[in-house]
Amino acid sequence: MNDLIPPLVSEGQILAEVNGCLGLITLNRPQALNALSLGMVRDMTTLLLHWASRPEIQAVAVLGAGREGKAPAFCAGGDIRFFHQAAHAGDSALGDFFTEEYRLNHLIHAYPKPYIALMDGIVMGGGMGISQGAKLRVLSERSKLAMPETAIGLFPDVGGGYFLAQCPGHVGEWLALTGQTIAAGDAIEWGLGDVFVPGAQWADLVAALKSSPQPSAEHVVATVMERADLAPASDPKAAAERIDRHFGEASLDRIMASLAAAGDDWSHQTLELLQHRSPTMMAVTLELVRRGRRLSLADDLRLERDLVHHCFHLRGGADRSETVEGIRALAVDKDHAPRWRPASVAEVDAAEVAAFFISPWAPQAHPLRDLK
Repeated sequence: MNDLIPPLVSEGQILAEVNGCLGLITLNRPQALNALSLGMVRDMTTLLLHWASRPEIQAVAVLGAGREGKAPAFCAGGDIRFFHQAAHAGDSALGDFFTEEYRLNHLIHAYPKPYIALMDGIVMGGGMGISQGAKLRVLSERSKLAMPETAIGLFPDVGGGYFLAQCPGHVGEWLALTGQTIAAGDAIEWGLGDVFVPGAQWADLVAALKSSPQPSAEHVVATVMERADLAPASDPKAAAERIDRHFGEASLDRIMASLAAAGDDWSHQTLELLQHRSPTMMAVTLELVRRGRRLSLADDLRLERDLVHHCFHLRGGADRSETVEGIRALAVDKDHAPRWRPASVAEVDAAEVAAFFISPWAPQAHPLRDLK
């Protein structure tokens, strides 16, 4: 059995176990809401590649470690403090993180065996990246899904340009620009989740996956499905109509103008939220999602790798980066007062936005050139 679990490097931040035909991966950084470190990305990749080659493993499940007495978190994203430190230090590990994370995202989408994401609690950013490619995405009433990257002057990466673009209507633009958190019912309706298991059943589900006999992939899936129920009621169609009315507009300034003209509370609150985001990175984000509708996952991830390189380098390094400034305001100084440049949508330079979409690499030198 030991040869089914290869050596890991993240010093306990990833836990691996095997129960019958099932390989289980536990994200074990609960005090950081299981945010992904480079070591965790490497360990998940190592495990998935190893288990793909082993006939004894027929399915994989991934879950987040819990915190005693606190709400659960599947994965709250990437380690943004590391991004800030690495950007200022010129640390090449920053580029390695995004290259290897995006490779992991691609691996999960293409995984040859059932991969089950147990998305209990917070599922944001990088947590969406390691769950949206799953064959079975399992949610509870505690699930909180979001791609909140624009709040830190980034864009919805980890394949977000691809999977948000698959949402119906213009829901993808709304989720990408606002970073709005959604619950299980809306997530399932909009194609970002598959199955609802009530929170009261969750401990029993995890115990069964870890300890009950799991002789086949079909049995693993049945272990989940026998606990499935209807998600709590919501009205996603009414929400989608409102979203489409505004976020279907042709440009960022027209989206803002549409919200400003509407006069209802939802539009006012949404506009106020957008006014706190980086204007430049909202423009980049809108272009990404709209391009994403025409891209394969591999091409989207290559484009995102270009974009994230520019996020840290295009405007003259860390001191000019909207992303570094956004992380500073949210997680370092915590003054929640980012100084965006420019400060308004009206001042956004179309040429600067276009520059984000020019790859810094020739096609044959791209770090993700081999993704299919």
